[in-house]
Amino acid sequence: MSPVKKIVALVLVLFAAAAFAQQPVDPALRERLKKLEEELRCLVCQNQTLADSSAPLAEDLRREVRELAAQGKNDQEIKDYLVARYGDFVLYKPPVKETTWLLWFGPFALLAGGAIVWVFVLRRRHRKGPDDTPDSQAVEDGVEKARELLDDPQP
Repeated sequence: MSPVKKIVALVLVLFAAAAFAQQPVDPALRERLKKLEEELRCLVCQNQTLADSSAPLAEDLRREVRELAAQGKNDQEIKDYLVARYGDFVLYKPPVKETTWLLWFGPFALLAGGAIVWVFVLRRRHRKGPDDTPDSQAVEDGVEKARELLDDPQP
């Protein structure tokens, strides 16, 4: 056999060995991992679950979750490990506690603040009387003067 054929045969054997080396995944384990990855946040994408993200860090975290599951850790132990390592932010639904109050209640506080400002603006407009509105004749005079300036050719 020629050296080229030997190299091709060796490469094919290596690819076949790599394909068979992957352990078959139990369907129940696969479903458990999928559910767990949907409960974890991608730290790079921030608004995607670990299951939805294709970022390299998400792939590393998915691999780490699989390894922890293979070691016999249950879902809560895996979450606790990741929270200890990355903080509550790694959970897609972080718990309500002092350190996450701003995350949970911040949008509502901003909405309430906007509503209060809106009420003050409406009250202020309502309090303004007809004296505060510009005179319609003055407005018409200003528009007429602007038209004259725009139509007047420059020397």
